[in-house]
Amino acid sequence: MTIPPIDDSTPHAAARAGSSVNPTTAKSAFTGNAPAAAAWWRRPGGQVALLALLLAFGFLGSRPIWDPDEGRYSNVAMMMLDSGNWIDLARHRETGHWTKPPLTYWLVAASIGTFGANPWAARLPVALAYLACVWLAWRGARRLWPASDTAGSGVADAATIAALSYATLLLPVIASQVLTTDFVLSAFQGLAMIAWLEARFGPREKAAAWLFAMWAAFALAFMTKGPPALLPLLAVVALQWLAPMERPLGARVWLAGLATFLVMAAPWYVAVVLRHDGLLAYFLGTEVYKRIAGDMGRNGDWYGWLQIYLPTLLLGTLPWTLPLLRGLRAWRGHLSQWRTRAGRQADARHLLLALWLGVPLIVFCISRSRLPLYLLPLFLPLALLIAGQWRSEARPMPRLRWILVWVVLVLAGRLFVAQWPTSSDASSWAETVRARAPGPIPEVVFVEDFARYGMHLYLDAEIEKLSLESGERGFTSEYDDSVASELRSNEVGAVWITHRNKWPRVREELARSGFEVEVLGEPYRDRMIFRVHSPEPASPP
Repeated sequence: MTIPPIDDSTPHAAARAGSSVNPTTAKSAFTGNAPAAAAWWRRPGGQVALLALLLAFGFLGSRPIWDPDEGRYSNVAMMMLDSGNWIDLARHRETGHWTKPPLTYWLVAASIGTFGANPWAARLPVALAYLACVWLAWRGARRLWPASDTAGSGVADAATIAALSYATLLLPVIASQVLTTDFVLSAFQGLAMIAWLEARFGPREKAAAWLFAMWAAFALAFMTKGPPALLPLLAVVALQWLAPMERPLGARVWLAGLATFLVMAAPWYVAVVLRHDGLLAYFLGTEVYKRIAGDMGRNGDWYGWLQIYLPTLLLGTLPWTLPLLRGLRAWRGHLSQWRTRAGRQADARHLLLALWLGVPLIVFCISRSRLPLYLLPLFLPLALLIAGQWRSEARPMPRLRWILVWVVLVLAGRLFVAQWPTSSDASSWAETVRARAPGPIPEVVFVEDFARYGMHLYLDAEIEKLSLESGERGFTSEYDDSVASELRSNEVGAVWITHRNKWPRVREELARSGFEVEVLGEPYRDRMIFRVHSPEPASPP
């Protein structure tokens, strides 16, 4: 589905054909028949803002928290609120959780602490990050292609098209309702790159301030996802090498910006590395090297990049896929210009977009850990590319009715998914446990089974994953503890869950240790739900 251009009977089309149209009285194609001087909410920019708000918050809390990803993020945030420890990330009070830096967890915990333990509050930081990216698309296009270049011509404002396209692209619309780090990362990476656009192409007197803003935003991105957050910085370095600024800012400004990055990004890493032996090796070995060169079971085959990223780019850019493909095809005309330094300087805007898209994408393809949402930060430069192509084709604003059809389809899809029955629904597990085990539930224990950490949000109970085997637990351990160790702690009121296939062995282990088992109802989704009671002390003779 693509957004069609308006027909030649509209005032904008007439203006494009060369007829005399007063821009202050011409009717907007996007608003139907509202004059351009109408209230802000009847102008194209205002309507894009309203659509973005609708897509950001529409049914935001209607879908329950789904495991595993949303469950993990909400669980770590809840652990922060329960313990008061916002430095050491933990999935359980006995087990750290170091797969991501803390910023996303901080934002989610702050939102839940403010608005309550519910899916809406848990996803609010993601929705706000989506809105921030819509604004960044508008701001970036305004710098790359000023509205004054097409004012009064009937051609759509590139900044409005950039914001509109980003707000309605399928992958960002889907991701805006999913609790992960990817949208928070996209917002901070996008802020860094738009700051660089302002520093490179904006007023000279403000360039140094924008450069500091770029480094600060990269620091926040680094606090969101670690080293992968700096991939767009490679595009900045490449542009400076291929097409240096005509009036460079100087080494002192760059070094001061780098110092800003270190002051903001380094303290948390230094603190946790000093507090936990072996954590630095885990960060570098597992979270950096293994994600790039190791096979983590995330489409690591040689063709995995084609299998994952090609559909993500083609389907994720709906309903703007065709304008995007035309924009990519138009880049062929820039290649010859980029062969010379003078040509690269003259076409630095398009070159930056190509590097911003190409450099991270190459790294993502080389890496053996590949997931669709890894590409989400690239959708901001894709929206800018779409806006630039729309402008170069001298197209007017699209019709509002086509946009509304797409928005209605998206919202209907969200409502449908929210009602879809799935074993990933943490709320259904929590309701089942609460119904079968009335009273306070301090902990839910999963034995040799998939731990549904999302239940923490609903039960305010810690979630623990146990192994039947004893052994040391490291940073990469799948389990929090062993059954034997848990029995020694004798958590009163805890609810235990295991798969029906594991049940005979689990029951035998508990009986061998002298504990009694109270089965709580029939199996639920092939799981046994039960409580464990301490053996009665022997009566005195």
